[in-house]
Order: sequence, then C-alpha cells, then structure tokens
Amino acid sequence: MSVSVLGSGAFGTALAISLAGNGPVTLWARDADHAKAMQDSRRNEARLPGAELPETLTATAEIEQACSSEVLLLAVPMQKLRSVLQRHQEHLSGKTLVACCKGIELHTGLGPVSVIQEVLPESPAALLTGPSFAADIARGLPTALTLACGGADLGKALQQQLSTANLRLYRTTDTIGAELGGALKNVMAIACGAVIGAGLGDSARAALMTRGYAEMQRMALACGAKAETMAGLSGFGDLALTCTSDLSRNYRLGLSIGRGEAFDSSITVEGAATAHAVAEQARKMQLDMPITQTVTNLLDQRLTISEAAALLLKRPLKEE
Repeated sequence: MSVSVLGSGAFGTALAISLAGNGPVTLWARDADHAKAMQDSRRNEARLPGAELPETLTATAEIEQACSSEVLLLAVPMQKLRSVLQRHQEHLSGKTLVACCKGIELHTGLGPVSVIQEVLPESPAALLTGPSFAADIARGLPTALTLACGGADLGKALQQQLSTANLRLYRTTDTIGAELGGALKNVMAIACGAVIGAGLGDSARAALMTRGYAEMQRMALACGAKAETMAGLSGFGDLALTCTSDLSRNYRLGLSIGRGEAFDSSITVEGAATAHAVAEQARKMQLDMPITQTVTNLLDQRLTISEAAALLLKRPLKEE
C-alpha cells in the first residue's frame, strides 16, 4: 500500500521522513510556496529546522497527487480535522485514513477516529498516537507508538506498513482508549507546566501527574475504554513524556501560565481546546475531574495559579 502524509507541520514532516525509509512517500502542504520550498531545498525549515528530506519523499500542494496513495496519514490539528475532511471529501473518500492528532473536538466532544467515521463513514479509520516528539522521529531516534484500529486485520496490515527502522508500532482495537489517552494527557501537561512554572517543585508535579492519571482513567473507563490501554503508550507513556519535557507545547503553555508570562498565540496547543471539551463532557457525565476544571479556569483567567493550588490542596481527604 502506498502512503501519503497530509499536513506538513513538524510531526507530519517527521513521520514522512521516517516512512520514506520504507519507500516513496508524498507529503502534502496546504501552501504551494511551502511545498515548492521543501521540494527544492529538501528541508522544512519553517516547521522542522535542520531535518533533511530523503529523496524518496515528494512534497506537493496538489491534493489529488497526495490522495492517489491508498493510506493517508492525517497530521493536522485536531480542531481542524473535520474541515480538512469536509473540504477534500471527494479525494479522501474510500481511502484508509490514519489520524495523527490528539485531542477532543470542542463543539462535539468527539475524538479523531470518531470524527473521521462521522464525516467519511465509508473510509476505514485508525489512529496513530503515543509518546513522540517530531525532532526525535526525524533524527531517527527510537520511538514506540500505539496504532489503534477497530478492525484487527486492517490494524495488522497498517502495523506492518507503518513501522520503520526507528518507529515501532503496537496495535490495539481500543480506539476510544487511545483517543482519550492522547487527548487527556495534554490537559495534564498544561497543569504540570503551571506547577513547575510557579515554582511549586518536582514533588508537586509528581503528585499532579499521578492524580491526573487517575482522572484520565476515570473518564476513559466511563466512556468504555480498557484500563490496559490507559496503562500503555497512548496513556501513561504519553503522559510521562508530555508532563516532563519543555519540548511539549502543552507543557510550555503551562510554564507560561505558572510564570505569568504571555504565550505565543500562533502556536497550536491541542490541550487548551481539549480541556474545555473534556470539562463540558465531564459535567454531562457527572464525573469528578478537578484538575481538568482547574486547567480551564487557569486558561480562562478565572483563577490565579496560587488560587488554583490552594483549591486543589483543600479538597476533602480520601483514600487513594
């Protein structure tokens, strides 16, 4: 099966670089000038500086060319996924679509696989998620990810095709768990960044990660996910990476909140919209999600970081 990556951001470019080691790959960019610059210079300096594009990678702005492949990896922001699917529906219909974004759609509460299934029900859908930074993948450093696909046979075929020399894929049929793990960990990363930015210390971050993981499980299990999925790469693994590294945009947003500094609004931070979507979903499901609610209050400037910390510390004492 031939492969294209739709979306020339850092992660999409890194995936295309890694997959190009297996054979020809097409990388689609929305902007024609950007696509030409990548094709000519063999670099994507705007999104992934320093990474070389292999000769087996072709950059294009022609959606027809990109969608001639059988498998399409959708490396676009979660909140833009639906519009991309709708805009290019005629070209995407019937293709095997693999979402490579993490989050919950703000106005529907749906994850990426669910959005694909709603817009293009005739297209097989899967999700690629887990602990990964674009720079590591592009440099050829070893990375393990979760491939979630409701169909076991398709999952096995995609696992074989999308695994590379440095990218090891583990498969699951639990798409709900994989969706929620990748989405919820971004919310917790904002919280952990705020803790460190405010100078509350590593011990406080460890406690917040642990209670955040419990919160992630609470929602995931209530939605029908499997506990083992949350304990795997797409849940605990991604949480550990995103909550401890300033390479994470969600963590960096939290740092800026904790320090009382402005954050570059041009940077896509999936966890911000996801926090609001999850808080609303938790309210409807009557789930106790105190960290998620606190993050939304910090994002909306309804609380200061000191007020937020005080509220969490004053919660009733209970068994773990």
